[in-house]
Amino acid sequence: MEKKDFAAIIDLAIMKEEEAYDFYIELVDKAATKEAKDTLQYVAAEEKKHKEFLVNYRESGYGDEGLKLSTVVDYKIAEHLEAPELKSSMENKDVYLVAAHREKNAHEFYVSLAAIHPEGKAKNILLKMAEEELKHKEKMEYHYTNAAFPQTEGG
Repeated sequence: MEKKDFAAIIDLAIMKEEEAYDFYIELVDKAATKEAKDTLQYVAAEEKKHKEFLVNYRESGYGDEGLKLSTVVDYKIAEHLEAPELKSSMENKDVYLVAAHREKNAHEFYVSLAAIHPEGKAKNILLKMAEEELKHKEKMEYHYTNAAFPQTEGG
């Protein structure tokens, strides 16, 4: 892969991370509770870290020492439920479901970019970013299930 092509991929990924950050910051204002706002601000900060990682990667490279990843459990909630419409004020469960859909789309974006690249640095970094977005989806779906199906006294 040419260096120019790789730089264009990284630039596109940086732009996507900036958009994700802006999306979550905007979504914070729509959340009803401090818990939801804090969670969304946390994910926004994660997106900002992704951007910083990509900028650093573009400028100096990390080789195989990129993002540290852990096993992710994909609950597939976003695949089975439609994203609610954005409103000025939303229930926590709806905020988390919207966010899960955003992360699902980001994951699919990175996976599809990786699929068109040969083995090598570009493909590896795109797959690592896909895994990071899947971790965010997992977090949003976890919060969704807790908000949509709260624990009751009976079990």
